[in-house]
Amino acid sequence: MQRTSDINVVETRALPSPADLLAELPKTEAQADFVTRARREIHRLIFTDDKRFLLLVGPCSIHDLEAGRDYARRLAALAREVENRVMIVMRVYFEKPRTTVGWKGLIMDPRLDGSHDIATGLRLARTFLRDVLDLGLPTATELLDPITPQYIADLICWSAIGARTAESQTHRQMASGLSMPLGFKNGTDGSIATAINAIKAAAQPHTFLGINLDGSASAIVTRGNPDCHIVLRGGATGPNYSPAHLAQTEQLLAKAGLMKSILVDCSHDNSTKQPERQPEVMRELLAQIAAGSTSLMGAMIESNIGAGSQAFPQPKAQLRYGVSITDACIDWPTTENLVREIHKALAPRFK
Repeated sequence: MQRTSDINVVETRALPSPADLLAELPKTEAQADFVTRARREIHRLIFTDDKRFLLLVGPCSIHDLEAGRDYARRLAALAREVENRVMIVMRVYFEKPRTTVGWKGLIMDPRLDGSHDIATGLRLARTFLRDVLDLGLPTATELLDPITPQYIADLICWSAIGARTAESQTHRQMASGLSMPLGFKNGTDGSIATAINAIKAAAQPHTFLGINLDGSASAIVTRGNPDCHIVLRGGATGPNYSPAHLAQTEQLLAKAGLMKSILVDCSHDNSTKQPERQPEVMRELLAQIAAGSTSLMGAMIESNIGAGSQAFPQPKAQLRYGVSITDACIDWPTTENLVREIHKALAPRFK
């Protein structure tokens, strides 16, 4: 008989079931309590009159666990210093969408050598998330593959659906079943409607194909996620964080019957893909807050130990410590100074 399926499949590798991996690397009771509290706090910052500012900050992606832990320890100490006005959540990104091809993140290629040992990647992701939570830092990630959440979502405090996937029905359905607050980014073309439609869709119940904790193909039935919000990240037409852009977004949210709650990504097209401009973007946001903006509840910054980025692929031994192999970032001294500047600038809010 003529073969008609798997013609282009070279190999099928079995993975541990989510239940097996969760049993192998379980969360502790303290970690579960911390995730629950952090999600509740993030919800308050997004949807209530809590005056603290939500700051999602950290590497574009995690590729070196040692450097990632080093960064997390620094950030945890800084977070404690500013916690009365700023809630810091660490970016812990393991999956990277690619415009064409490239390294797809720690889960997909943990050895950085094209071997794509996904089982090891999932183990490393869970291990790293537990380490960050143990430092008292909430965790944030972008969920790209719809199967990934079954393996790591119990350790995530906030998540994102990126600009490339915000229009995807698969990702909107996935978001409807997630247990944490979630930000939908506007489309790569700058479309705010894409994110608003995604928020409305994810709030509704859905039934879709997925896997259960045992790894069996299942019909997943969700109740809808009420904790979704918009993330402005600029687009093909340029940045979208100006007072006029925020006013337009507020109007569109109100028209859709959604909370006027906006988080701005200071990177990507909002910094014209120049990471060193992120502090400038952040200062413009602080000026809007000082002028009375109440819808602007948070920001996202790509930051690492070292500034910029480095070419990849290249031999691992030649990689510079603490420097991104995906999007370029601001360095640690710049991050530290900027966070303290944010904390100081927010003081009038708390008088």
